[in-house]
Amino acid sequence: MKRYVKSFFQRGMAFAGFGPVVAGIVFSVISHTSESFSLSGDEALLAIISTYILAFVHAGSSVFPQIEEWSPAKSALCQLGVLYIAYVACYLCNKWIPFDAVVILIFTLAFVIIYFVIWTTVYLCVSSASRRLNEKLK
Repeated sequence: MKRYVKSFFQRGMAFAGFGPVVAGIVFSVISHTSESFSLSGDEALLAIISTYILAFVHAGSSVFPQIEEWSPAKSALCQLGVLYIAYVACYLCNKWIPFDAVVILIFTLAFVIIYFVIWTTVYLCVSSASRRLNEKLK
């Protein structure tokens, strides 16, 4: 398990820097399309830190499907849980979504549905590629 924790942090550190770059691009696009867009220094700092954390957690959580001792369902649920907590916390802290039960429920449903659509697509693609590779090896 120690190697997976180490891998989580290595992956997170390797890709976390992309989060602030994405935030900068988004802010630039919004500032060019909306005359009323402005951020205080504190808002910009919080957004940059949040996107760094999101990129770190997203990259790091890619280790869960590689834990061989875990079933695919356990891997998916652990990854979902870690990503969900990070996204909800960052979205609420930045006020990107309001702290309202209905809004959080809608966000949760959308997040879970989109996560499982993406996860199922990736799982089926990897399974298909593995099957083809095994057939070639026979």
